[in-house]
Amino acid sequence: MAASHDADTEGITRRKSLATLAGAGALALAGCTQSTGDGGDGGSDGSDGGSDSLSGSINIAGSSTVFPLMSAIAEDFAEDYPDVSIDISSTGSGGGFSNFFCVGETDFNNASRPIQPEEEQLCSDNGVEYVELVAATDALTVVVNPEADWIDSLTTEELAMIWEADAVETWDEVRDEFPNEEINRFGAADTSGTYDYFIEAILGERGHTSDYQATEQDNTIAQGVSGSEYAIGYFGFSYYYQNPDQLKALGIDDGDGPVEPSLETASNGEYTPLSRPLFTYPSISSLGNEHVAEFARYFVEQTTNEDLVAGDVGYVPATEEIQEEQMQTLEDAIEQAQG
Repeated sequence: MAASHDADTEGITRRKSLATLAGAGALALAGCTQSTGDGGDGGSDGSDGGSDSLSGSINIAGSSTVFPLMSAIAEDFAEDYPDVSIDISSTGSGGGFSNFFCVGETDFNNASRPIQPEEEQLCSDNGVEYVELVAATDALTVVVNPEADWIDSLTTEELAMIWEADAVETWDEVRDEFPNEEINRFGAADTSGTYDYFIEAILGERGHTSDYQATEQDNTIAQGVSGSEYAIGYFGFSYYYQNPDQLKALGIDDGDGPVEPSLETASNGEYTPLSRPLFTYPSISSLGNEHVAEFARYFVEQTTNEDLVAGDVGYVPATEEIQEEQMQTLEDAIEQAQG
């Protein structure tokens, strides 16, 4: 039995359901019987059996970019294991690490960039061990209003001019032929891994402007951009993939001409520098609980599922080779937790 916060999925496709859930930023999946556990240690101990015997709670926080993928996988897992309740919150990668995962409050943290040294230290200070698992590949997408027929692409330098700390104020400062209109910016909050990655890939030491509407919710960015002809925003490809008529994705020119974001260009390496791996981090102590371990295994198994990862969510699936490596990494961690 599945229930979502602020999302009525009746009569709509799974893809549209995921888009709605991504906007809501919270998902709860629960069985028809009461689950036990507090989530900090993975909930109840569970058992060693199959779908009829696993029970407990799993708490997940972190990246809004990974949120729709984790939600889709959790939804399918709940069909096989109805007595395992899964709660997923979109807090941003950094917000998830600092406020929940590294202080022992959640079992997994989703992230759209690798864990940072200060987060590693926080986890260490609190005795939280973890394992890094690659979830998929994303094409971080820059979007404008669909009515903005005067723009189709930006160079990485032009993109930096718009988003750097000392950013330009009007579009014609970016390119002479652009309109003399104020730039309205909508982007990821500074607790977001997408924010961190955007600085790493585009801005570097130039820093990120504070003159923008910052949010952890992708639908807020989409609504802002769709409401103004002179707006610009950025987020993970999945939300654009699920709402292609609401927004216009820009090609990004990294020196060899504009390349539009797509599953193909993210997969083949053409979409640079905004293609990036996505991650989830399970707590090793939580993997000591069988229901958490089984969900982690299921997650890794699904990373090569093209229908789900690419078709439903809009990311590039992992290769079989990566999946095998991730499963071995996970099994080693489970053995450490349960041995």
